[in-house]
Amino acid sequence: MKILVIHGPNLNLLGTREPEVYGSITLAQIDRMLKSEAAKRGVTLVIKQSNIEGRIVDFIGKAKKNKFQGILINPAAYTHTSVAIRDAIAGCGLVTVEVHLSNIYSREEFRQKSLISPVAKGTIMGFGAKSYSLGLAAILDLITRK
Repeated sequence: MKILVIHGPNLNLLGTREPEVYGSITLAQIDRMLKSEAAKRGVTLVIKQSNIEGRIVDFIGKAKKNKFQGILINPAAYTHTSVAIRDAIAGCGLVTVEVHLSNIYSREEFRQKSLISPVAKGTIMGFGAKSYSLGLAAILDLITRK
């Protein structure tokens, strides 16, 4: 099984960016944790990060052709603004789970709406890096139950 993991804008700054909100864990640490968990389950992860909306749309658009079974995505700030990412997910035909380090509903008002959630199979948020672990477990469960 092959899962695409997509990290959105500014997540490359984890560890130094607003640690009171996002914690001190780095993106590299999250990626290592995910790869370790995936390896234990015999799953291949391909992990991408971009600050550019169009690149994220391209990752999603090519996912099925590239033989992915699902997408685990933290769209970050694009959660609240990107119709393009929303439409790419809706059109790709793959099981998608949205994750967030923080609870978007306990943040600023403009962050409290996700354009992605309605087209994702589920959303996990507010558990820091553990959101990714829970998201990976959820997507694997959803795919194997199909």
